[in-house]
Amino acid sequence: MFAGIEKCVVSMWFPRLASERALRTWPVDAPFALTLRQNNTEQVYCLNTQAERQRLHRGMSFADARAFCPDLVSRPARPDLDARFLSALRRWATRYCPWVGRDGTDGLVLDVTGSTHLWGSEADMLEDMRTRAGRAGLTVRLGLANTRGAAWALAHYGDGATLAQETHKALAHLPVAALRLDEAMSTALQRLGLRTIGDLCATARAPLARRFGPKLMLRLDHALGHSPETVNPEADPPHYGVRLTFPEPIGLMADVMAATSRLLGPLCHKLKTHEAGARALTLTLRRVDQGSQQVELRLAAAMRNPRRILPLFERGLSEVDAGFGIDQMRLVAGVVEPLPVQQIGAVSAKSSSPDRLNDLITRIGTRIGLENVQRFLPADSHIPERSFIIAPAAYSTAQGGWSVARPRPLRLFPPEPIAGTGPRPPERFRWRRMALATARATGPERIAPEWWLDDEGWRSGMRDYWHVETRQGRRLWLYYTPQNPGWFVQGEFA
Repeated sequence: MFAGIEKCVVSMWFPRLASERALRTWPVDAPFALTLRQNNTEQVYCLNTQAERQRLHRGMSFADARAFCPDLVSRPARPDLDARFLSALRRWATRYCPWVGRDGTDGLVLDVTGSTHLWGSEADMLEDMRTRAGRAGLTVRLGLANTRGAAWALAHYGDGATLAQETHKALAHLPVAALRLDEAMSTALQRLGLRTIGDLCATARAPLARRFGPKLMLRLDHALGHSPETVNPEADPPHYGVRLTFPEPIGLMADVMAATSRLLGPLCHKLKTHEAGARALTLTLRRVDQGSQQVELRLAAAMRNPRRILPLFERGLSEVDAGFGIDQMRLVAGVVEPLPVQQIGAVSAKSSSPDRLNDLITRIGTRIGLENVQRFLPADSHIPERSFIIAPAAYSTAQGGWSVARPRPLRLFPPEPIAGTGPRPPERFRWRRMALATARATGPERIAPEWWLDDEGWRSGMRDYWHVETRQGRRLWLYYTPQNPGWFVQGEFA
């Protein structure tokens, strides 16, 4: 297709990508640096222009940076947000060509072969890239050549453009580090007097290959075009959204449910293809008066079965005001989780019970909120009030491990003091305005506080717990504090 057209590759390097991303959301008119903890030391991760003018550089200790520049403003680095921002830049760069891939953590590589004429010339295309990046507040260095290695070298060390026939001449004066070599190999070459790529090309290849291995020669061949190096574009993540436009407006509940069913079919098929399940769905209904309403559905578990999801939309759709009619519906899975394919057999038959429970949690959650449907989970603690945690049922999994050596009360509440003396339970006492008499007492069970946690309720020291059955029918959980004598009621058995 491109016979007779020389290959053309552009390397885009954003030397201050992390700091400029942070400054887009939090502008600072002062020396600014992002810090990251590496090798058990807080180090400078990225800087802005003003900080670089203070002779600060990447990799230096943050304490030294503050000593050189007391006015330095710092924030913790977020490499995850930087990677997400670079993905957005990759999508933006597809305006120049479809073949765009990442180049490290702060660069992009574009195979613009056959598309440079759309911008007039190579120089006009590079100028458009600089202008648009500048408007976004980003510093970019560009390199254009007929090989990926040469384009990278020009972007990082030359910041210029070269044509295919001028590659060797443009690279000759660049340092050997421009070949994408590690620091140890670059230092070793400089000690031998090979400081530039031109010096490396003028040296016999065999001795260099024996001393430094094939990687050095491969990098040189990549830059000069003697060995091919492809640009692998990054695929866009799948978009889980479908849309349906009607020739005539609809407004009946049955019609809206039927249209929702038609939308769920292709959406769930796409989820199944990628072995994923939806946790949050948004159904947007556009009316003929250009108004729109949304029905949000949050699921208790990842699902992709349209028959299970469709009834869960009934309550939300019953509250929709169709107005003069609905002419378009759009369904999007906003939150998606992995849902691998399961083996069909006897095991899958038992899984219907958890599915029905998840559907029930979803139905209740649409009314009161998924966070308000909670379950108890065991916790690793011998303290009664810390032996469990409360978590939303939709975002947790039921667990076992509730077995204890001694029985625990069904109801547990904050300790309530009662009158009593001595280490054994009192024969008669008053609790909650009730006069009770002890019929049977089982114990004691001594529980010591967790010394590694400061709990105000356990500052009285260890506790001796008793299971007390009263003549009035109450079965209470009492404890005695020998270090600070006193009796308390903390729970009640069934």
